[in-house]
Amino acid sequence: MLRYLFTDKTYYRTLIRLAVPIILQYVISSSMNIIDVAMIGQLGETAVAAVGLSNQAFFIMTLVMFGISSGTAIFSAQYWGQRDVASIRRVLGLCLGMAASAAMIFTVIGVFIPDRFLGIFTEDRAVVALGSQYMGIVGFSYLVTSITYSYSAVLRSTEEVRLPMLISSLAILFKTVLSYLLIFGHLGLPKLGVAGAAIGTLIARYLECVVLLYFVYRKKTSAAIRPADIRGYDPSFLKKFFRTVLPVAFNELAWSLGVTVYTVVYARISTEAIAAVNIVFSIENLAFVLFLAISDATGIMIGNQIGAGREDRAFDYGRRSLTIGIIGAMLIGAVVFFNINNITQIYKISDVSLGYTQKVMAVSAAVMWLRVSNMLIIVGILRPGGDTRFGLGLDLISLWLIGVPLALIAGLVWHLPVYLVYLVVNTEELVKFIIGLRRVASRRWINNLVKPALADLTPN
Repeated sequence: MLRYLFTDKTYYRTLIRLAVPIILQYVISSSMNIIDVAMIGQLGETAVAAVGLSNQAFFIMTLVMFGISSGTAIFSAQYWGQRDVASIRRVLGLCLGMAASAAMIFTVIGVFIPDRFLGIFTEDRAVVALGSQYMGIVGFSYLVTSITYSYSAVLRSTEEVRLPMLISSLAILFKTVLSYLLIFGHLGLPKLGVAGAAIGTLIARYLECVVLLYFVYRKKTSAAIRPADIRGYDPSFLKKFFRTVLPVAFNELAWSLGVTVYTVVYARISTEAIAAVNIVFSIENLAFVLFLAISDATGIMIGNQIGAGREDRAFDYGRRSLTIGIIGAMLIGAVVFFNINNITQIYKISDVSLGYTQKVMAVSAAVMWLRVSNMLIIVGILRPGGDTRFGLGLDLISLWLIGVPLALIAGLVWHLPVYLVYLVVNTEELVKFIIGLRRVASRRWINNLVKPALADLTPN
């Protein structure tokens, strides 16, 4: 089996070419997120909890954006297999409309009713007040974020991974530096605390969007959409598009709402508990970098191969990536587990929060391979193969019939400590893995959505 993993040089050349820029982007993003949490952590647990809970709105929104853009990328990746740029731009037009509409809903929540949103998670008035201040500022960045997400997804699906990586990485670095200056009041700038972090984030997101659009059109990339590209969609194509994309968007929304329920449970346990979970999630994101990149790259490769009519190769690519992901996640999980004390030393938190953080991190390291496997199965294999409705059903069943009920019972009825609640919740990952693995082996997830190339996109 291990010898089989290294027999296809084309697979590895393509994977490395696509994954390395994505890895760099994720490493920078996750590292800066850890630094952000560490900076906010200097202001105390209330600040950590406030910013963490405030970012739940952005978390839900970005998952909806991810659902819409990755659903669109199913088509753009398959069209790229045929080098059909006109069709790619037309699906980007639909993506922008859907993403912007969703972003406006979250803008209203963040700008006008942040206190009501935060009140869902906690009764700590200090946390709500500080979090409302943060959300009231970053809420104005949601619309431009939807534009950035849409363009970046289409660029990546057409193998243009370096441009969004470079721009996003520079924007994140800029945000971190500006936030630092505004949080602590250096270089003559006012000391704004949590509000400073929000302002730095807001400015960086606008800058990222403007710079990305400038280079997209200057380089005349496949994402350089013009008004003439989005006229007269054929009804049969629209039906196919929405039947494929809407399950992905709803999948991400339902998943994010389920994770939000988890957050509510953690926050209701105690402020120390939610602070610990937020810290672990920032570390977890960094540990997941390699596998997020493999998943994204695999999805691009599978979509391109299916669009080009090479379905056997698409199946082989999915199987290879899943095997590599499982082995790699076990190794990284072990590294995290044996370095928990070293990792948690950078945070200035109470002994109670520190104890919770270390135990939650231990559970996270132990189940990492399961979570990585499920991400690769649903996002990296089934979704680019057009099997979006099965992925939706798998996520909904495991999350809402297993994970959420167990979280509510363990946290709010049995009153278990946060690390045991987190352990119980991950039961859903095991169920999802068993069912998802069978689906991959069946090959029923392979669907060519762009055959013939232009028939569904002929203007009226």
